[in-house]
Amino acid sequence: MKTLKSGVKSSEVYYLNELLVKLNYSVVVSDYFGVETDKAVKDFQLKNNLVVDGIVGLKTWSALIEKSKDKFSSNTKLLSEQNLIDFANNHNMELAVVKAVNLVESNGKGFLLDGRPKILFEGHVFWRELEKRNINCETYVNANTANILYKKYTRKYYVGGAGEYDRLEKAINLNPDKKFRDAANCAASWGLFQIMGFNAVSIGYKDIDEFVQKMNLNEGEHLKAFGLFLQKNNLITTLRNKKWAEFALKYNGEGYKNNKYDEKLKNAYTKFAP
Repeated sequence: MKTLKSGVKSSEVYYLNELLVKLNYSVVVSDYFGVETDKAVKDFQLKNNLVVDGIVGLKTWSALIEKSKDKFSSNTKLLSEQNLIDFANNHNMELAVVKAVNLVESNGKGFLLDGRPKILFEGHVFWRELEKRNINCETYVNANTANILYKKYTRKYYVGGAGEYDRLEKAINLNPDKKFRDAANCAASWGLFQIMGFNAVSIGYKDIDEFVQKMNLNEGEHLKAFGLFLQKNNLITTLRNKKWAEFALKYNGEGYKNNKYDEKLKNAYTKFAP
């Protein structure tokens, strides 16, 4: 694992925050090593006879993993080199291109420490999905549902990690009607490549239930879903031709410029190209 310290932003920090939460520290599960993460790391170091410097190096990593009993790093759910090779061959694409996209877009592991796939619940999409099912959303709007049901996009209710499942379950439990469960699952992005559930049927799954079931299996299934999404949205040729900006725009939206996704993809490709 990489050595981490305050101010760093990376997928390894996300994993660090997951471990800290599992050890009952009140940190936000994100990819940013902020003030609260720094405080938690120093407290952990103090309580485990480590040098209290806020730097997560080999000794601190080892202690964190041992204390949290995280055995997930060797789990068969994780993506393998062969998965990427097969994907490249199936889509007649350079392996370096596939590895570049995986590095930039996947943001680390596709599963939480408890074995569930990573999700991010979108309350505005839940609203839209309920309306598609002829449900009057206004009747369910109140103070208690403010963090799961709203008309316009906002990041303010994101909590990350296992907390996103709390929001998902809350949405599902608004009503026992299966329409609510389906709408809620469609309103979450799933797994390694964060494919939105509402894409399920259009990219080839029988229904949202089959999609969710597949997302719970392994990261290989996440990669398959990603491939189906690329095919449906005519992005295979874009990647073959290494049109990074065009791919980033269609996959990430206009915000790709602020995050420099195209530059990150190009740099990652250069790293893996023979």
